[in-house]
Amino acid sequence: MRNGACLAVAREEGRDQAARLLPAIGETLERAGIGRREIDLIAVTVGPGSFTGVRVGLAAARGLAVGLGVPLAGVSTTSVLLAQASTTERLAVAAVDTHLGDWFCALGEGEALPFATSTQDLVARLSGRACLVIGHGVKPLVEALVADGTDATASDTPPDPVILAGLALRSSVEAWAVQNREEGLPRPLYLRGVNITLPDGARRTVE
Repeated sequence: MRNGACLAVAREEGRDQAARLLPAIGETLERAGIGRREIDLIAVTVGPGSFTGVRVGLAAARGLAVGLGVPLAGVSTTSVLLAQASTTERLAVAAVDTHLGDWFCALGEGEALPFATSTQDLVARLSGRACLVIGHGVKPLVEALVADGTDATASDTPPDPVILAGLALRSSVEAWAVQNREEGLPRPLYLRGVNITLPDGARRTVE
């Protein structure tokens, strides 16, 4: 983005994203007509999300920021999703599938704190309020909420990088630089330990 205008955007889906990430960034910069030394700020989602996805994305962003000598802005995935909500008539619910039978969610607007929740617990938190559930692959969650009697609709969409950039730019580049110096580069936002598979096939969570 430059002066609030999006110059180019790219999206990678499927497997091997770690291998394709840096080439995709290079292609996007070329398409935008931007040299890497023209970059003033890098923004990245810090989670919650899959352990590998958050780790790979954040590691790449940290490496680029250090290599280019620019600040790194970290924004939670749920904050980006909440900012994408298209209605104020329903409570916005950002949702990220953990692929472990539950969800990472945040309710409301802006910097609402994310939490891990089951469908049943989310129904209790909603307390009968009509909601718009926003995130990638959220239709199963919405179907479960509706089955439990909650008035829920789905906005099935991934986090928008343009929204991410806009949220990052609510603070100045200088402010992010100060925060990086005082607090270090953004760290991953994990809501639980990582699930690993042991050599014997058993699974365990490591905090």
